Amino acid sequence: MAAASARTAHFLLTGEDMAELVLAEVRDLKGIKEAKLTIAGLTIGVAVASGLGNARHLLEEIKDGRSDLHFIEIMTCPGGCIAGGGQPLGLSRDNVVKRMQKLYEIDSEEPLRTSHGNAMVQQLYDEFLGKPLGARSHELLHTHDHERT
Repeated sequence: MAAASARTAHFLLTGEDMAELVLAEVRDLKGIKEAKLTIAGLTIGVAVASGLGNARHLLEEIKDGRSDLHFIEIMTCPGGCIAGGGQPLGLSRDNVVKRMQKLYEIDSEEPLRTSHGNAMVQQLYDEFLGKPLGARSHELLHTHDHERT
């Protein structure tokens, strides 16, 4: 999700696809992965946390004043869905890494690798959501935090 969002952010800011569609800094099994991208003169901070303990750690940093991140992806399963609840139990780390590498290989071979280039996504915006980051898409697709006691 982080890489797909970065790809689309680049397109929205520049009108062009990223030259390199892989965001390698957020591709592995580390608990917290971060990348800094410069797009159209803007530095954009991206973080991916997998596992709730890592998510808590990253969110505590933000609560304590960290402000260099603009996109955060939280995956509850350690390693994300690649090692999540829908996968066979008891797999070794080596098998999880092999699955991850194969998925990245499949991604690299696909002719369509951007969300904004997907005809179904384009149709959804054209017929229902309006423009990306527009009022209707913001209302329906963005989440909001609320302090709780």
